[in-house]
Amino acid sequence: QVQLVESGGGLVQAGGSLRLSCAASGRTWSQFVMGWFRQAPGKEREFIARVYWSGSSVYEDSVKGRFAISRDNAKDTVYLQMNSLKTEDAGVYYCAAASLLSSGQLSYDYWGQGTQVTVSS
Repeated sequence: QVQLVESGGGLVQAGGSLRLSCAASGRTWSQFVMGWFRQAPGKEREFIARVYWSGSSVYEDSVKGRFAISRDNAKDTVYLQMNSLKTEDAGVYYCAAASLLSSGQLSYDYWGQGTQVTVSS
């Protein structure tokens, strides 16, 4: 089992910044690909970014150039630096840990409880 705990959410004005953190505990997390997802009210949860053990990352198009995902393997923590926030970035942000399957697909097996991000205009 892997336990994930997010923090760092809050209220910020449009154009501002926030840094989310996700602390992992339990099984050795180095084997996992770590991702961030967002769910806005009335919408489905959507992929935001993921980071591999090597540090390489993938982003959803709308956050490219504004958000940065990183991981500190020594601290078992993954971060999401969010800059130039827009009102449409608001929602509950979830951290998740994924296993890389033999097919090459990712299976997000573990999820945190989420942290709320509110962006005011």
